[in-house]
Amino acid sequence: MVRAAEDAQKQGKLDDASALIEKGEPLASQLLAVHQPTLAAMEAASDLDQLYGRMLLTSRHFEWARFLFQKNLARWKHWTPESADTEARLKQAEDAIAACDKGMMK
Repeated sequence: MVRAAEDAQKQGKLDDASALIEKGEPLASQLLAVHQPTLAAMEAASDLDQLYGRMLLTSRHFEWARFLFQKNLARWKHWTPESADTEARLKQAEDAIAACDKGMMK
């Protein structure tokens, strides 16, 4: 669903992307409801939040975007074992939060 939503966003079909994101949110919550979600489950939820956050950032909804990016920051900051991918995801969340902060300052 995330890939389909990303494709829709890239094609400028923001309503379609939003609908797919909304459809994916309950699934992401269900994936993360277990005591120790798998890395794949965490990545799927993270990808959904990252995409939705980017869409919100683009539409200048900085506070809501920052909230989603903060969720990703918390996910990857405390994930073990660390890997190059989890560290890259943490950096991506930090950079996205900085972009939100910069937008809110304008």
